[in-house]
Amino acid sequence: MYKKYIKRVIDFCLSFVGLVVLSPLFVVLIVIGAVFMKGNPFYFQDRPGLNEKVFKLIKFRTMDNRKDKDGNLLPDEVRLNKYGRFLRSTSLDEIPELLNIIKGNMAIVGPRPLLVKYLSLYNEEQRHRHDVRPGLTGYAQAHGRNCVSWEERFKMDVWYVENVSFKVDVKILFDTVKTVVKREGISSETAATMEEFRGS
Repeated sequence: MYKKYIKRVIDFCLSFVGLVVLSPLFVVLIVIGAVFMKGNPFYFQDRPGLNEKVFKLIKFRTMDNRKDKDGNLLPDEVRLNKYGRFLRSTSLDEIPELLNIIKGNMAIVGPRPLLVKYLSLYNEEQRHRHDVRPGLTGYAQAHGRNCVSWEERFKMDVWYVENVSFKVDVKILFDTVKTVVKREGISSETAATMEEFRGS
């Protein structure tokens, strides 16, 4: 009952209230982001959601568009400027995703939406992460964020899918707050964010 009906109602109501409450901050970040990113402060990207249906994810941009002399984008760690690092460490870059939740593309809690190109790389078990709506935060984000391996992350995603409940969602939200406050797991050991997934 919770998984099929109640969770969606709670997600919509909380996200709508959250967007209203955070609207002043939202406007401020749009203005500051436009300055630091020298243009559009938003980042849009196709991501697979429930049942692998692709939707347009919206976040605040954390990397600028600096390029080398040949016109190629510089590495992530170079384009991730101080403002972008601040947004990521505080998770403020995720605020626009409240719009995705209101639209029904995402949930407050669920496996994080990854890249479309990863779809063909999942094994049968890993594909089950798409049996629920992707989340603003998830079990993996509350327990390691970008510091855990892809295999461990997917195991946690599938565990969540199999154990969705109000109690689990509340615990994940509290654990996420602790992780954000401590600014843990922002980057992996070898990348500015997370290494690219190349299959199990």
